[in-house]
Amino acid sequence: MRMAHEKMYYRMMGNTGIQVSVISYGFWATYGIKDRLSGDSGVKTAKELMSMVRDYGVNCFDHAEAYGNPFGEAERIFGRALKDLQKEDPDLWRRSDLVITTKTFWGGSGVNESGLSMKHCREGLDASLSRLQLDYVDLLFCHRPDPLTPTATVVRSMTEMVRSGRATAWGTSEWSAQQITEAFWIARSEGLEPPQFEQPQYNMLHRDRFEREYFPMYNPPYSIGTTIWSPLQSGLLTGKYLDGTPEDSRVTQEGYEWLIEMMEQSRAKGEFEIVAEVCKYAEKVDCSPAQLALAWCLKNPNVSTILMGATTPEQIEDNMGCIEVAKRLTDEDMSSLDGILGNKPEPWIGPGGDGSRQLKTL
Repeated sequence: MRMAHEKMYYRMMGNTGIQVSVISYGFWATYGIKDRLSGDSGVKTAKELMSMVRDYGVNCFDHAEAYGNPFGEAERIFGRALKDLQKEDPDLWRRSDLVITTKTFWGGSGVNESGLSMKHCREGLDASLSRLQLDYVDLLFCHRPDPLTPTATVVRSMTEMVRSGRATAWGTSEWSAQQITEAFWIARSEGLEPPQFEQPQYNMLHRDRFEREYFPMYNPPYSIGTTIWSPLQSGLLTGKYLDGTPEDSRVTQEGYEWLIEMMEQSRAKGEFEIVAEVCKYAEKVDCSPAQLALAWCLKNPNVSTILMGATTPEQIEDNMGCIEVAKRLTDEDMSSLDGILGNKPEPWIGPGGDGSRQLKTL
């Protein structure tokens, strides 16, 4: 039986007891969207790239019922690819060593095919499991907070998903710290399953929520784990958009026109100039801009795993180099990068400040 890859590192996913590779492989905005990553071609590419990341020691694969066009197509491609890979190499792809996730919220166009009602949580997860060809997922996320469903109902729904064996644990994505806290204490008071992880956006250009708002959530009694998305700000931090829009990038895909608007907003805020400086610093420390941006995320111990969305062998090889870059980045490097970014949040001291009370004691 093969052991974990010697160059991969792992972190705990909150209080679940599950170890996740610090790099995970995500299927958002790629599989089931791009022509070369759809249908039989998508399955073939998925097998190639999944094998590549698995050989690097990646054990976590991230999904959602909304990924792909139509919704769920990314899960369907992964399910087919995984079945083939398990037949070809059952040891490497044994289910007990994989951490597979999905998310529930956007399932279809019907009024009850989205949200976090008990009905949709059951039906959405069952549909995901069917597409993934799995009996259970390890991590189940509520993809967004549902303003129309009481939090207590969501907690009861997620508890059923866990205790029925459909999921090992549940968590949230882009919930506020207050919403996570509410769900946690409802679960504690009613003997239900609490949320144990959060999937927020986090990168060099988007850090205030992760570093300030969530800060108390990383400590007991919550001790949430995190799977961060968009660590490269949809590719902006690679520097590839500084001179135009490359073909086959996410910005060019149907249904992702909103990324064009996001890029224009970034340009208006002066973030393109910041990215250019980050690219220069990457040259100074002898790495690619993508490696530097990913390594910067890894330096934060509250990041359990980074979601990587690479779609070519070259991107995967480059991205995986971030681990060695993170190991050699110094405190001085991190301070220099804070100076370039100019967006380091103030330390978290609580919503009411630190007050003026003092204790004189022996």
